[in-house]
Amino acid sequence: MFTGNHSGISRVAMAQAGLAVIAALAAGAFAGFQAGLAVLYGGLVALAVSAVLVLRERQSMRHPEWDQHRLFGVFVRAAVERMLVLVVLLALGLGVFGLAPLPLLLGLVLAQLGWLVLAGGRRRAG
Repeated sequence: MFTGNHSGISRVAMAQAGLAVIAALAAGAFAGFQAGLAVLYGGLVALAVSAVLVLRERQSMRHPEWDQHRLFGVFVRAAVERMLVLVVLLALGLGVFGLAPLPLLLGLVLAQLGWLVLAGGRRRAG
């Protein structure tokens, strides 16, 4: 499951952080401070979801003795944890903090584009 380049997910998280900041600055310039803050929060939610994956990847890399059954359990656990982090942080942003829904979700989607940015980026020569 996590036997590839373990820095790939970390690069996605860095790309998401950059995209979140750029999108928040653009939203703040065009739609005001509150929209920029909501976009930034949405980007940080995507970053937190990716951070869970980074943590589970690093955990699995520290244990090369784990077999495929244990790694599958880590995979399922990471998926559940990521979903819970997403739901809780979105509920906090929309309910408790009262952020605007459209900019918040726009920030989330734009930060998730970090996966596409890196997937379509550098190709290996071979």
